[in-house]
Amino acid sequence: MNFVNRHFPDREVTDRVSPGPIVSRQHKWPLRYDSIEYVALCADIATVVFASVVSTWLSQAQSGWAAGDLSNALGLALVSATCLVCLLKTHGLYRPAELLVLRSQMRAVWIAWASLLFLIWAGYGFAIGSGSSHQAGTLFAVLGLGLLMAERWGVRALLGKGLSGRKFASTNIVLVSDQPPSKNAGLPETLAMHGYCVRGRFSLPPIGFGPACRRRLTARVIDYIRSSELDQVVVEANPERWPELRAFVADLRVLPLPVVFVPVGTTSELLRHPTRSLGSTVCVELQRGPLTQLDCATKRIIDLFGAALALTILAPLLVLAALAIKLDSPGPIFFRQQRCGFNGRIFLIRKFRTMHVLEDGPAILQARRLDRRVTRVGKWLRRTSFDELPQLLNVLDGSMSLVGPRPHALAHDGEFDKLVRNYALRRRVRPGLTGWAQVHGCRGPTPTAITVETRVQYDLWYIDNWSLRLDLVILLRTPLEVLRGRNAY
Repeated sequence: MNFVNRHFPDREVTDRVSPGPIVSRQHKWPLRYDSIEYVALCADIATVVFASVVSTWLSQAQSGWAAGDLSNALGLALVSATCLVCLLKTHGLYRPAELLVLRSQMRAVWIAWASLLFLIWAGYGFAIGSGSSHQAGTLFAVLGLGLLMAERWGVRALLGKGLSGRKFASTNIVLVSDQPPSKNAGLPETLAMHGYCVRGRFSLPPIGFGPACRRRLTARVIDYIRSSELDQVVVEANPERWPELRAFVADLRVLPLPVVFVPVGTTSELLRHPTRSLGSTVCVELQRGPLTQLDCATKRIIDLFGAALALTILAPLLVLAALAIKLDSPGPIFFRQQRCGFNGRIFLIRKFRTMHVLEDGPAILQARRLDRRVTRVGKWLRRTSFDELPQLLNVLDGSMSLVGPRPHALAHDGEFDKLVRNYALRRRVRPGLTGWAQVHGCRGPTPTAITVETRVQYDLWYIDNWSLRLDLVILLRTPLEVLRGRNAY
């Protein structure tokens, strides 16, 4: 159940109950907001199965229909659908709030489906075993992706219509709050959008209410709930008064209804951070630590494999670029410069030389538009970011990663550290060939403090939300960003 956390000062309110809002007699869908996640999950399974049946039927229409083909295709479709929903469910992509973000949904479905392509293509050849099996697998992959994309668009449209028109089936709740009604006006409105109808509202007494006052309030709440058709109890209060609330909530255990706590106030900010176990104690993670050994090993394996594969595929183009640089202007092919890496360690970054100068000292002038220091070949290399590809060698030697915050020259690091708060936190991970900031258009020079701060915000978000899936998203989006050519010169 999604509620909006609101921050209001405490005020003394009396123990009373007020009737809920008048519910208009409009047509409601036979679906509750809490059930959207399961409906979307089942829709994905049905879509994959339908795509499998259609692709098998089309591929076998010319060569003759075999009864076993359909059963084998259905079996493979169920396996594919199970893997797909598990991937999406693990990342919380079936939550209603996530289903409303169409762009994120499309990207997630494309990545998850692409990771299953080998299973789909090879599975058809093994499970169906006919001459047209690979054709059916290819058709299934394309048709399945298209139908899943169309389904996501339809789910978002229906979900938006349901929220704006308040179409979801009513979930009757009673609200017990320590916030004044005038301050609390936004919460019932938000609840109404999601199908939650506040049938009654009780006001908690001031902080420090005694056992007698608590028992009187509990009795009123219990009597009201037992005489009404209700589904949930929602307690909205400041977590600072939890010792009193704990006893109040314990008294409500006689009711066969779920009790939900909605925190408000400054202390509620702690509950927005992830929790983890510290021995037998549950703790709040205020700052994410370095990656675990397993995460580091996995990321390192991907870096080695990806860098080696990219160097092998791009070797002819890299040789041509090196020859063009050598023939265009005097000087070395590669440009090496000191950069600050993981945990403040200094390393030499490798790039194709794109300028007539080789600056690496306490004062370095960033490249500008129509900079005369840039060579003719260098203009093309910088525009396409091809000059950055020798950093794949840095990835192989471990000083960089494929994905991470972009490293800056030491002279600029000192300046940025003074301009932007938390700039040094970028060094908690290895710098990257590309990063979250780069796929959002933050490429090229950083002429103002605002541009530096924007990049730092993207980089810190990446560090705090790192996952292998996020790295894959960044790697897939990087070529598209390079083609757009934003801020690269």
